[in-house]
Amino acid sequence: MALNVEHLLRTANTLEQALLALRQHSHPDDVMFDLFRNAAIKSFELSLETAGKLLRKALKAYSGNPRSVDALVFNDVLRQAGRHGLLDQSGVERWLAYRANRNNTAHDYGQDFANHTLTLLPDYLQDVRQLAGHLQKVFDASA
Repeated sequence: MALNVEHLLRTANTLEQALLALRQHSHPDDVMFDLFRNAAIKSFELSLETAGKLLRKALKAYSGNPRSVDALVFNDVLRQAGRHGLLDQSGVERWLAYRANRNNTAHDYGQDFANHTLTLLPDYLQDVRQLAGHLQKVFDASA
């Protein structure tokens, strides 16, 4: 089974570019700061959803019942990914924290919360790229 991680990597690249642009417009009163902060958060949300879909596809290779994988909620997808070695235990915990933060961004539109989310993104960017590489390596080897 081959997995295509190109879209996930593209969302990671978009996130990285938004973060780089944000550094150049770091004054909170600058409308460009808001623009790039919002772009970074939206890229985070999109890449997290994309990662979840890829993990769901990957887990189907370990399941005798692919429909059971479709029925999993996102957090259980992450836990199952840990059980099957797609994420290590500390990775599962970080991804659960990213997901919790993403759920909060959908309901909390405050500036402080958005700025808190920004503090997670450099580590998240590293994790999402690591996940893409790991998925690609594991599933290319099994193809």
